[in-house]
Amino acid sequence: MRPPSPSIPEKEFLNTALKQNLRLDGRSPLEMRKTTLVFGPELGWVECSLGKTRVVANVEAKMVKPTPERPFEGIITIHSEISPMASSEYEPGRPSDEEVTITRMLDKVIKRSDAVDKESLCILAGQRVWHIRLTLHFLADAGNMLDCACLAGIVALRHFRRPEVEVIGDDEVIVHSPLERAPMPLAIHHSPFCFTFAFFSDPETPPILDPSQLEQRLSAGAMSIALNAQKEICVLQKLGGVPQRTEEILRLVKVAVDQAKELSNEVDVRLAADWDTRHVEVR
Repeated sequence: MRPPSPSIPEKEFLNTALKQNLRLDGRSPLEMRKTTLVFGPELGWVECSLGKTRVVANVEAKMVKPTPERPFEGIITIHSEISPMASSEYEPGRPSDEEVTITRMLDKVIKRSDAVDKESLCILAGQRVWHIRLTLHFLADAGNMLDCACLAGIVALRHFRRPEVEVIGDDEVIVHSPLERAPMPLAIHHSPFCFTFAFFSDPETPPILDPSQLEQRLSAGAMSIALNAQKEICVLQKLGGVPQRTEEILRLVKVAVDQAKELSNEVDVRLAADWDTRHVEVR
């Protein structure tokens, strides 16, 4: 069941505030909400919060037979589920348009950009490879779930450790427990982060970064930019909406680059702090 549309006073109040470069939560137009990362007891379990938007990411690995088309590469799959727990407008068993958009965007950002080295997941060519499964659960929708899900996914992949394996002969594979050998991190090429900008039909209203739920509903278009701290753009997606000039797009890309650098440093610090608290068997 979709919630009622914002009232006319809400629309007028929000539009008037945005024209004055003010937002309802006190942020500036190009300021993100506070990011919070909580790591679980198991490696690969991360809860990411972007303001009041919350997403849980979990990574699992198992050995499978590779596909005939790519016998030297591992397999990465991404599963997402938006339940009524996140918002009353979502229904169980029926994927919403937003869920489909988020899943496709995550597929482009994480899989197609080669964030994870798939060849490093190969154990025995044509016989055994690692299948990495990334599962995302959306707990609360306060706007901009895409950016929160992308951050949770890439942090969970970097936090995850797979078991160490040993190949004996041509077909024997031994999987060592963490008590015998230290688990191995995934080979991460780069860490892409997603940033979403919302546009409004009034030309006097500036674009805003990380829209809230109300801002997202009242916007006339959005653009998502996925890039890493090395200024490499992985995906730039704008699904219709208000047309923008090239100069404006380039200005927002520069804003996203600065945000990616800050977010990358913050993620590195949080991962290092969590790793220092864990006791892992060292060979």
